[in-house]
Amino acid sequence: MAGLVPIGTSVSVRMDEMSEAEAIRLAIAGDHDGFERLYELHSRRVYSLCLRLAGNPSDAEDLAQEAFLQLFRKIHTFRGESRFSTWLHRMTLNVVLMKRRRKRHPEVSLDATAEHDDADSKPMIDPGAPDLKLTGALDRVNIEKALQKLPKGYREMFILHDVEGYEHNEIAGLLGCSVGNSKSQLFKARVKLRQLLREVVRSRARADRESSRAVVAPASRFRCAKA
Repeated sequence: MAGLVPIGTSVSVRMDEMSEAEAIRLAIAGDHDGFERLYELHSRRVYSLCLRLAGNPSDAEDLAQEAFLQLFRKIHTFRGESRFSTWLHRMTLNVVLMKRRRKRHPEVSLDATAEHDDADSKPMIDPGAPDLKLTGALDRVNIEKALQKLPKGYREMFILHDVEGYEHNEIAGLLGCSVGNSKSQLFKARVKLRQLLREVVRSRARADRESSRAVVAPASRFRCAKA
């Protein structure tokens, strides 16, 4: 039939015209163009996830490369039972967390904090419940900056639950902790994040005041000169 080209037939195909489903089919058959197309479609999101969890571009690049190496090795295990993006997302997350486990030092734990008084924080509500106040306080720029300032364990917990949408039982399995610990760490992460965001708001207010003074001062001198 016209229009059907068997795998292995040499044919020039524009990458941007190849569908994801076709790229997956080709990649499973070992075709280089299929892998290249999947990389084009998903590399940005994979890198973004790695950057959020790793906290720096150099580690994020290494992790993203490792994720696509895993894709190369395991693409044949994809059965289409979930969306390919979801399957690749979980594979990437596993790569990041395995790297974290290999690098973890004995003195660093999920409970590691930047301030000693975090342990004194006592949640007044279910620590695993949605944080409506925090949700309303965020914008994309501020949250990305604040996330990078969170201790690594807190950052991972917040991203997994509040950004990526994992449930506490899933997070417990991924991180090797209890559900209660997952909820507790999420609560502390949100408290710390609110503190960081308040600092951003205060810094912005100070900058606005200084900017206003800089504008008002020359105008005042000009009025005095005329008098």
